[in-house]
Amino acid sequence: MNFILLAVGMAVVILGFILMSGGASTQEQFNPEVFSALHIKVAPVVTFVGFVSIIGAIVYKPKGE
Repeated sequence: MNFILLAVGMAVVILGFILMSGGASTQEQFNPEVFSALHIKVAPVVTFVGFVSIIGAIVYKPKGE
């Protein structure tokens, strides 16, 4: 059970980092998509929830043992 929870937490962290990556700006052209709410607000929260769930998966103790 711990490994399943750990895998779910890792998937959420990876999803958060994918959401953080966005359009890049170059010297010739500025991309305003870099400052969207998805990249600035949502993705860090998703990543933080993933890290907290990983900690929870490590600490979790099944009741049957």
